[in-house]
Amino acid sequence: MINNIRSVFNDILDEVKWMDDKTRLEAKRKLHSMGTHIGYPDEILDSKQLAKYYQKLDLYPDQFLESYLALNMFQTDYLFSQLRLPVNKTDWHHHAHSTVVNAFYVYDENSIVLPAGILQGAFYNANRPKYLDFGAIGSLIGHEITHGFDDEGSQFDLEGNLRDWWQPDTKKAYLEKAKCIVRQYGNYTEAMTGLKLNGINTQGENIADNGGVKEAYKAYQRWVEKHGSEPRLPGLDSYTPQQMFWISAGQTWCSKYRKEDLSVLITTDEHSPSEFRVLGPLRNSIDFARDFLCPEGSPMNPAHKCEVW
Repeated sequence: MINNIRSVFNDILDEVKWMDDKTRLEAKRKLHSMGTHIGYPDEILDSKQLAKYYQKLDLYPDQFLESYLALNMFQTDYLFSQLRLPVNKTDWHHHAHSTVVNAFYVYDENSIVLPAGILQGAFYNANRPKYLDFGAIGSLIGHEITHGFDDEGSQFDLEGNLRDWWQPDTKKAYLEKAKCIVRQYGNYTEAMTGLKLNGINTQGENIADNGGVKEAYKAYQRWVEKHGSEPRLPGLDSYTPQQMFWISAGQTWCSKYRKEDLSVLITTDEHSPSEFRVLGPLRNSIDFARDFLCPEGSPMNPAHKCEVW
């Protein structure tokens, strides 16, 4: 799935007319150099490696505070032990948070991380229809890949170094595209709190959300071209496989917030509230509008749409 979605992004780089050829080549080099850390590092299953790593850590089963302080000291000592040593960007210690139900793009490594914790449940199951997996984990894979080319990730090169590899005119055109996303999300008002979203603070995540679901959908369509159409889902057979892709993508953001927490999120977080992580990208998608027969000018198919990638 990662390779398929990466291939889609490669084609998107060919299609964007606002990008010059020199920047396009650099972008492709970065895309195909992007590392992947999937599930968990092999060392986690190596008892000797784990024993060596934790040999200086003492925990106390009946003393929470003492154990907490000991763990902090252990982690601090480990970090200081790495001072002045050569940097190893693929060190397994950095990718061992296997139980985390999340995914990441690591700017200074140019890599994506998909821990085992998110490769299950609503996000992924190898034995269910592909439209569900591409909609859920596929959109997240596309999201993380796109982070390498959002307002922050685009400042890092293929080796994860902070370096401006964009030609000035292309950078200017990119920022104009991003302004559309900033304005769109900045005009959303969350009903429970009455607060407007911060389109500037959330632009990177919004760009990644929009790019991610678009890339996953195109990758699924290519999978269908190669393997054939899949059967409809029993019990939900009134929905086409393409419609179920969008439902699966939206379901991953099913959330419930307290008003106070939502206020903090809108004010401080770089992510939009879950409701708008669904509505924003789908309103910008001509594929979604076609699959659900949304009339032009309707709430889910506005005449003016934003698109960066």
